[in-house]
Amino acid sequence: MKIEDKVAVITGAASGIGRAMARKFKAEGAAGIAVADLQEEALIAVAEEIGGLPVVTDVSREGDIQTLVERTETEIGPIDIFCSNAGIAWLGGEDVPDADWQKNWDIHVMAHVYAARAVAPKMAARGDGYLVNTASAAGLLSHVNSATYAVTKHAAVALAEWLSIEYGTRGVKVSVLAPQAVRTAMTQGREGGVASLDGMIEAEELADCVVETMDREEFLILPHPVVLDYLQRKTGDYDRWIGGMRKLKERYRDSDGV
Repeated sequence: MKIEDKVAVITGAASGIGRAMARKFKAEGAAGIAVADLQEEALIAVAEEIGGLPVVTDVSREGDIQTLVERTETEIGPIDIFCSNAGIAWLGGEDVPDADWQKNWDIHVMAHVYAARAVAPKMAARGDGYLVNTASAAGLLSHVNSATYAVTKHAAVALAEWLSIEYGTRGVKVSVLAPQAVRTAMTQGREGGVASLDGMIEAEELADCVVETMDREEFLILPHPVVLDYLQRKTGDYDRWIGGMRKLKERYRDSDGV
């Protein structure tokens, strides 16, 4: 799918990956872009820069997602592309408080569910549309220092797979964005972390990769191509891969990198 003349929604757009995608979509000639985030001041700045529609949104609330969709449809037009991108990065194992598990689940999984409920059937009825769900390389592999992140990002990948299976024959494209480390506020001060093992890229590089992959309509968006090699090694010999991850855990035991 080409971005030109399309109406797009991007969540988590006040900074980082979301802001870079908003700028890239504008440069690609999008007909209109709605940007959503909880950081109102920064969100408005992005909207003013790209001539977009700012909608303050808590993606963990279905009502907020519904409002975002309704405002976009009313003020811009039918949504061609929905980038469900908002995320958080908290470290911890199985013993973190239930509230932390729930917060990760609501933002990394249910936000994608709410977006799909709101737009996928309409896209299917028109026979065209694109869902871009941000997960992480951790959703294909794992994260040695965060159970909440690894588990919910795995769930995000599984949901994207299911949506592609369900809607793919009705014209709705689905891609899952699975980067390693990207230089954003989320990774600031974490340059030596496990996710940056293969280098940290700029958000603009990632946005370029998103557009290129959408043009090819491929499921996996991999700004770090080596992730596919790791995934193939994982599925080729799971026990060997687990052993390697244990060694990686020891190497990065005290790292807080995501």
